[in-house]
Amino acid sequence: MGKKKRKMPGLNTSSTADISFMLLIFFLVTTSMDTDTGLGRTLPKPPEDETKENEIKVKERNILNIRINKDNYLMIGDDYVSVDEVKERAKEFIANKENDPNLPERKPKNIKLMGQRMVTENHVISVQADRGTSYWVYFTVQDALVSAYNELRDELAYEEFGVKKYEFCDKEQQEAIREYYPQKISEAEPKKYGKAL
Repeated sequence: MGKKKRKMPGLNTSSTADISFMLLIFFLVTTSMDTDTGLGRTLPKPPEDETKENEIKVKERNILNIRINKDNYLMIGDDYVSVDEVKERAKEFIANKENDPNLPERKPKNIKLMGQRMVTENHVISVQADRGTSYWVYFTVQDALVSAYNELRDELAYEEFGVKKYEFCDKEQQEAIREYYPQKISEAEPKKYGKAL
């Protein structure tokens, strides 16, 4: 007599798709993902009309031009500089403590919590890179510029409020310090400089 083959009982998989979907939703809801952050820059407001645009002119002494060529050589104005020099040159330009006529104009400004102060609020740091510039050099320059502002703000926080760092100041003090040293970094459109600047 032949033996009958026994049928193996199968697994009930009718709810597997539902369970998988619920697990997927659970992990999406409970998992936090790192988000990329960019450079914090404020773009200028568009002019209201063309006549006002033509009236807005920045004096040459108020602009610090930083250019980077495709070989990652840096120029500040007409001088070749190293990446290490960028921060100190930027600090000197932003503060203009000696009221140098070749650096930004110092004008009187009434600042809350500080009173009337001489500030260089019209200064602008313009960074222009070649299309072939390495990201490392570009971001190192950006980091040096932000560090220059941070160090000046820390020094002012200590001088004015006796607080060692800007970040430890209260909200009103931070606003006053930002008004004294507004961060003005302009991103110029990349160009192709070729071998030399």
